[in-house]
Amino acid sequence: MSVMSALADPVLQRDPYPHYQRLVSEQPVLWNETHWVISGHAEALAVLSDPGVSSSRAKLEYLAPEERANFQPLIDLNTAMMLFLDPPSHTRLRGLVAKAFSAKMIEQLRPRMTELVDELLDEVDGADEWDVMTALANPLPAHVIAELLGVPPTDREQFRAWTNDYAAWLGGLVEDANLRHRANLAAIEMGGYLQEIFALRRRQPADDLISALVQAEEEGDRLSEQELLSTVFLLLAAGNETTTNLIGNGILTLLRNPDQLARLRSEPEMIRPACEELLRYESPVQFTARLVTAPIELEGARLEPGSFATLLLAAANRDPRQFEQPEQLDIGRRPNRHLSLAHGPHFCLGAPLARAEGQIAIGRVVQRFPNLELVSNEADWRFNPGFRGLRSLPVRS
Repeated sequence: MSVMSALADPVLQRDPYPHYQRLVSEQPVLWNETHWVISGHAEALAVLSDPGVSSSRAKLEYLAPEERANFQPLIDLNTAMMLFLDPPSHTRLRGLVAKAFSAKMIEQLRPRMTELVDELLDEVDGADEWDVMTALANPLPAHVIAELLGVPPTDREQFRAWTNDYAAWLGGLVEDANLRHRANLAAIEMGGYLQEIFALRRRQPADDLISALVQAEEEGDRLSEQELLSTVFLLLAAGNETTTNLIGNGILTLLRNPDQLARLRSEPEMIRPACEELLRYESPVQFTARLVTAPIELEGARLEPGSFATLLLAAANRDPRQFEQPEQLDIGRRPNRHLSLAHGPHFCLGAPLARAEGQIAIGRVVQRFPNLELVSNEADWRFNPGFRGLRSLPVRS
């Protein structure tokens, strides 16, 4: 079984870390039939930082011309998305978006995010059993990003369904025609919805992120309609998928490590480093990909232009050459140079939002439910090789 086939194995997905450990210890840079697999921390960091790699994805390039016409909305969505762009296009687009989506803006949202978390937890306070995913991890990010963008909260479940369909296709290792069709339909339906909102905000600007993105300008440059659509789609997808997984994975991990849970409960000021350690220990994003455009020397291997490299971020996060006792959870770990939010030009634009939501949600659960425990020791993981997250997380309080 090849390395990447193993990652697509549902059984291995329940606990991929022994597999990752072998890769890191035996071959942190490995040629795997058709592409490179990078599992070492130093090596992954080097590739993420190297200007000789491209973030452009060729995921739909294999389609025949007549097939490509059927998936043009999905192709257009990816083509203009900063996640898959290189400088100077990436630099320009990120600069325009960063003007509207700032860390300062996110910090100002903390009181409202705390209010939303408490409202959701009020609904399960007093219940003998409840599901962390249903009650908190799923609805919170959808609600926050909907409010931030300025779309009606009543539509947040529809947005979540659209972005889930896109993420299911994007995170797959094997091209699945059904997932591709669903992702393309999501691009069509959400695209039509958002374009109506863009038109409204151009006529009637509001105090929201979509209005700020519509108006974002620098030296006479603005986001095109497709760039605007791809950017909002990316913010919705990333804001939902990864933050949901951070909250669910984080609470599961703490419940499985009662000593660290007790420490966080007695030292609530530790929530920020705790969230960084939870990101390292159970990374919501398991891997990312790069196209090599200039030769790279790594661990005696030469990555030639035209080859693809899969960077196993979750494996790099447990590399013993970088982290002391990497298999142990330590909420006070410092330094903690994990790669869960990537590194370099494509460092996660939404990192301040994901961190703030994770800190508030996990922190409030820990403090409000002192007797919280798992209903079952068996975790209910979703099948998505690229994005590690739970379907459900039943707890007793």
